[in-house]
Amino acid sequence: MNRRTRAALLGSALLLTVAAAAGSAGASASDESKRQAVPAGVSAPGESEREAAALTGKAKLYRSAGDDITFSFDAHLAAKDKADPMKATGTFEFSHYLNGEGARAKAEVDCLLTGGKVAVVSGVITDSDLPGAEGKRVGITVHDVGRHDRLGYSWASTGSPVETKELPKCVGSAPFEKVRKGTGDFTVVPWRPEL
Repeated sequence: MNRRTRAALLGSALLLTVAAAAGSAGASASDESKRQAVPAGVSAPGESEREAAALTGKAKLYRSAGDDITFSFDAHLAAKDKADPMKATGTFEFSHYLNGEGARAKAEVDCLLTGGKVAVVSGVITDSDLPGAEGKRVGITVHDVGRHDRLGYSWASTGSPVETKELPKCVGSAPFEKVRKGTGDFTVVPWRPEL
């Protein structure tokens, strides 16, 4: 094979390789633009619909006295219930101990509202070693700010959950407490109701 024929064949092979790569990249870019064109909170074709709202994760609060305070959440609002935050399901737990004294509680979620990186969840205490706490509603607010998550709770202004009377659903307090460094992993899925 002479030199000119070999160069022509090599050039053709290179052109075919470049064309194939460009076509593949174009297809990928086209697929990517289709995915990006789908508004947030709406499922792309072939994907399952995302839940309407959620609050998950666990963290310990910071206290200079060394209190051991833990909050954990597994609260969800299904896509089919997007119009009614009081159909949220799940549980959350919290505990507070200092020098071996304290209590813990578990609550069944009865409301979940989220907006951006803030969530307010409420629930009725179903299990606790704090006498008189079972059957009481409590509300908690979480601000999901990455490594600097914050949290607030209804009993900050009403006293112990035992002393709280008839707290409405989805009522918490401003997230004034700081999460202990290295423990926060709260995740908030924002609610996007049709307004």
